[in-house]
Parts: sequence; C-alpha cells; structure tokens
Amino acid sequence: MGEDECEMKALVFDGRLSCRDDYPVPAPAPDEVLVRVHRAGICNTDIEITKGYMDYRGVLGHEFVGSLPDGSRVVGEINAADGTCDTCRRGDVTHCRQRSVLGILKRDGAMAEYLTLPARNLHRVPDALTDMQAVFVEPLAAALEITDCIHIRPSQRVAIIGDGKLGLLVAQVLQLTGCHLQVIGRHARKLAILRRRGIPTLDTPAEYDGRFDVVIDCSGQAGGFELARSLLRPRGTLVLKSTFHGTQAVTMVPFVIDEITVVGSRCGPFEPALRLLERRLIEVETLLDAEYPLEQGVEAFKRAMTPGTLKVQIVLLPSRDGKGSKAPG
Repeated sequence: MGEDECEMKALVFDGRLSCRDDYPVPAPAPDEVLVRVHRAGICNTDIEITKGYMDYRGVLGHEFVGSLPDGSRVVGEINAADGTCDTCRRGDVTHCRQRSVLGILKRDGAMAEYLTLPARNLHRVPDALTDMQAVFVEPLAAALEITDCIHIRPSQRVAIIGDGKLGLLVAQVLQLTGCHLQVIGRHARKLAILRRRGIPTLDTPAEYDGRFDVVIDCSGQAGGFELARSLLRPRGTLVLKSTFHGTQAVTMVPFVIDEITVVGSRCGPFEPALRLLERRLIEVETLLDAEYPLEQGVEAFKRAMTPGTLKVQIVLLPSRDGKGSKAPG
C-alpha cells in the first residue's frame, strides 16, 4: 500500500461510537492475512460492548465476509490463538490463554475496510452463497456448537428461550434433529418466521404443559436464565448462549437438588455452517431487516437496538450477486 492507502474507514467504539476515515489499516503478523471486508453484521454482542461488555475499545464487528488479494471470498473464525499454550495443545484453541477475539478482545474487528486474521482461521465461501448469506456463517456456527456440545435426541423435548437473531438460527438447527421443539418469544413477527417453517412457538411459557429435557437460553437477558431453569425437568440440561453486560443473582440450590447440567456454549464450526447454507437447509434471508453503508454505522446501530429488529448488516462493497439491498429506515 502507498502512503495514502495506510488509512481506512472504520466504525470505532472508544466509549462512544463513531465512524472514522483516518483509522490505521491493520498490518498482518507473519501468520496472518489482510482481508478486504465486503459486509459485516451487527450482533447483540456488539450492542452489549457499547454498554460496557468486555470493556472493549476499537473497531467493532465479528460477523463478516471479505476477500483475499487473489479475489477469493472468505469468512473467518473470530478467535486468534497462539497455538503453543497448554490449552491450545489439548485442542481448545478457542480458549487459548493468549487469544485475541475479532472485535471483542485485543483485536480490531470487521466494521472497517480491512481486517487481519490468521490464515488458518479463514474459510472459502462457495460461489452459491451471496455476501449477505455468508455474513450469517459465524452466528450459524455458534448455533451448531450446541449440537457439538450435547447430543439432542429426536425423542427429547427441547425449548429455546428467545426469538432474536441467534434464537431463530438455533431453532432451525435443532429442527434438523427431529426433537420435540418449542420456541418461546415475545415478537409475533419473529415467531411467524419459525411457524412458516413448521416450528412450534409460544409467546408465554405458561402455555406449555410439562417440563423440557433441554432448555437453551438465547434471550440475551438476565431473566432468561431463571425462566430456562424453571422449564427444566430434574436432571435436564440448560445451555447458555446469552452474552450481556451486567451481573445476575443466581440461587444454586435448585441446581443441586434437581441435578441440573449447565453447559456454556460460544463459538462453533464454520465448515458445517457453510454446508448448511449452501444446501439451503437454513434460511437467513428473512432474518435480514436492513442494510447501511459504513458511513451510516451509528444509525445502523440505532436501528439494530430498536426492539423487534432482526439482523442489520453494514455494506462496504457492492454485493457480488447484483441483487438489491434492503434500504435503511
């Protein structure tokens, strides 16, 4: 890059959110690659960061699709590991002691013209996927992590708490297991998306008669934990997917008495997520509410924070498929 190409546009959080056009282009380390970002998605974690979560400062964003210097499109796993610590050596690279996390911990994120990640973190995007669809790979992989962590049987009763972006993806993933599935949410428009796919929904847990074998908290709120606990049968499994700024008081005695298993679940496998999207087994088109140019990133966040809003994406390069965009507002 020439001297005049060492700065880029970026959406930066430094205690307040602002779009800058003088942010330094990141320099890749020896094992890293410079990626030109096409699109980035606004996640609930990004919103929580603006409220103080992780005490992060820098470029936001970890859901993205971009291109390499040779023009090939990629998506990227967000945890950059050193590969040498005891955690990495036992195979838990997403929990590396020295890890940085794209747009969350010690690494600038994807809401900028360029980002860097280790080459081993990148996955090629099939030609059949649009840029818009590819942005959903990261949250879909997080949904798939649930079935990597626990075995959900077709005979089990499973509840999902929350009808947000992640909850809708988790519901589609778990539908593929054949389990007796219920999604509990508060927004008629979002629940209708699932009902059209044959997934039963409830707008109040009181409507369900009985207890669940597995409950997954995707609510993104402290109250989701207690609701999920109340719906579990003894010796059931509670899966936690919510990340939010703040603390909550939890009485642990019921977990001991009912012998509840609690499973934390975070990032997941990218290759299966790419396959599910390529084979159109997961629908993401109905989850996109709006697109904004990077220059309107602050407005994009305001839209994403509006109750009832699903996915908002930030567009840095025109879509390669030539299809129209969803206008902001």
